[in-house]
Amino acid sequence: MRRPLLEVLGIYKSFPGVRALQDVRLSLGHGEVLALIGENGAGKSTLMKILAGVHRPDAGVLLLDGAPVTLPSPRAALDLGIALIHQELNLCDNLSVAGSLFLGRELRSGPFLQRRAMEHAARAVLLRVGLDVDPRRLVDTLAPAQKQLLEISRALLGKARILIMDEPTSSLTQIEAERLFAVVGELTAAGVGVIYISHRLNEVTAIADRVVVLRDGRNAGEINGVDATNDRMVSMMVGRSLSGVRRVPHEPGEEVLSVQGLRTAAWPAAQCDLSLRTGEVVGIAGLLGAGRTELLRALVGADRVLSGSITCGGVLLSGHGPAVAAAAGLVLVPEDRKQQGLILSMNVRENLSLPTLRSRGVLVDREYERELTESKIRDLAIATPHGEQRAGALSGGNQQKIVIGKWLAAAPKVLLLDEPTRGVDVGARAEIYARLHDLAATGLAVLFVSSELAEVLTLADRVLVMHEGRIQGTLGFAEMTEQTIMTLATGTGAA
Repeated sequence: MRRPLLEVLGIYKSFPGVRALQDVRLSLGHGEVLALIGENGAGKSTLMKILAGVHRPDAGVLLLDGAPVTLPSPRAALDLGIALIHQELNLCDNLSVAGSLFLGRELRSGPFLQRRAMEHAARAVLLRVGLDVDPRRLVDTLAPAQKQLLEISRALLGKARILIMDEPTSSLTQIEAERLFAVVGELTAAGVGVIYISHRLNEVTAIADRVVVLRDGRNAGEINGVDATNDRMVSMMVGRSLSGVRRVPHEPGEEVLSVQGLRTAAWPAAQCDLSLRTGEVVGIAGLLGAGRTELLRALVGADRVLSGSITCGGVLLSGHGPAVAAAAGLVLVPEDRKQQGLILSMNVRENLSLPTLRSRGVLVDREYERELTESKIRDLAIATPHGEQRAGALSGGNQQKIVIGKWLAAAPKVLLLDEPTRGVDVGARAEIYARLHDLAATGLAVLFVSSELAEVLTLADRVLVMHEGRIQGTLGFAEMTEQTIMTLATGTGAA
């Protein structure tokens, strides 16, 4: 019988005050897709960083083709054919796409770079993942989903034997995700072993041969892919049952946001009209590059508006920026929480109070900060030892709750959310869903972008579907299905 490609035996890892992994074990076969799941903080990322040479284990053994190996650095792991695609993108924005792909392994002729050869090779590997961009284009100009595909392309270029994918579809729409699954199928058919980490359990059931579950840094169980139901995986992950969010439409009130003839710099030839009422939750669906993120950013003045009008709560916003929008009650929870939503080096208290900072004379009102922090930690169930904990040390789900909490503290009229549960575990996701429904019941209007159709169907009272920068159609609660959404998203239908 052929030995496993990779074996992890009794791995322990601790950080100051935290035991991240305790006696963790798993194996990966040649050409196998092994799903690794668990809540944020379960130890998944720590284990993967050990396999990628980022961390050294305190104890335990790693076997590659039956032989013990040590991985003192990421370079050592890459040399053995182990590649990790991080959830948080690891790209140089000032480089070209080809330059980023070949960073550290440039093709040279003497002292000179073989730019044409690198661009030719880049085009081929980019097309494998469905990313049709010019290899000479700057990485900084790519959308988050395109950057995610670029990260995957880097690993494919390195001819990895073991490919570790940490939330690889977190920025992808359903069509891009399906293309990625096809690439995974091609790799496993060639004998590559894939460790697949995802909070999207429907992806796990679709792609995994086996599922390993971690909870609190320990093995919580293992399931064959054919036996992996959502309920069984959730139960093993969280140790409890999670009741689903009921799809009951909210009763909307008066109009609170009106957008007429909006043209953005990203889509100058397309116009958008939309209306949002109090107590309403509206989703925006569409394919990668349809203009969903650009629309939300334009509404709060983060991106340039070429023409059109935006009225929030009776206030006409013209030539505004995010501060003016927030003062009118229009706020945005951005897609990239680490780069745009938080200051990771600051603590929970400082991040929560930043948009609504108060002073007593020349001093910050610490009593207000303390009360606000305690209330948001309690209301949003933010898992932190205290308000002085550095935000960057918390899990993705808790960081997302902080971003939502800091804007709720500003008492907005309209809450915009771009991919509100990206990289968030199943437990935190259910809590965020429940909180958004509760907020809508109090009269808050919610407009959100999501690449997950299941999320759109779970949260939305109606759906705006975008295609090439414009709203292709609107679907009411009774009309919302995956098929009707995708028909509009591909530009083949109109509501």
